[in-house]
Amino acid sequence: MNDDVIIGYDDKPRCAWAGQGDTAFGRYHDEVWGTRTYDESALFEALTLGVFEVGLSWSIVFGKRDAFRRAFRDFDVAKVAKLTGEDVDRLVQDASIIRNRGKIQATIDNARAMAASSPTLGARAKSYESNRKRAPRSIASLPKSTPQAEALAKELKAQGYRFVGPTSVYAFMQNVGIVNDHIHGCFRASDFAEKPR
Repeated sequence: MNDDVIIGYDDKPRCAWAGQGDTAFGRYHDEVWGTRTYDESALFEALTLGVFEVGLSWSIVFGKRDAFRRAFRDFDVAKVAKLTGEDVDRLVQDASIIRNRGKIQATIDNARAMAASSPTLGARAKSYESNRKRAPRSIASLPKSTPQAEALAKELKAQGYRFVGPTSVYAFMQNVGIVNDHIHGCFRASDFAEKPR
């Protein structure tokens, strides 16, 4: 066990960032982050949260996750793609979310790109999936980006996606399980094995 893995409220080892308590953040770590998904709304949510995280901390963005869900129609791609300039003006006034006009517009543009793109975002992301056997040894060893994230970001930009630099795309890849960056010793890590009792 290292400082980047802690024992939680239920005696399970977790990445330290999840915290020790039974919290929404901890449940997100246990159930969502690093779990492979092909669900369109889940992919769009992960991409959107990454857009809003640029220049901010994950804890700020995560704290507004429910508000983003309400603002962006439960991350229904078709519904968000139909939002208008009036909707952008309304959302810029919504104090429950991060009121950045460029990021709000980028979310709508990304929904439109996602609705129109072929292959789908899920299929495109799948081609970058990593099935490594050895988990990262520490949070410090995690990259901010990878050549795969750079390549995927380039593809997404060519499809009309916005605010999708290599760093935010790598965060997206971590979030939706394209890469499993749970730290060695965490019960969600790719190399975790229960110790015999």
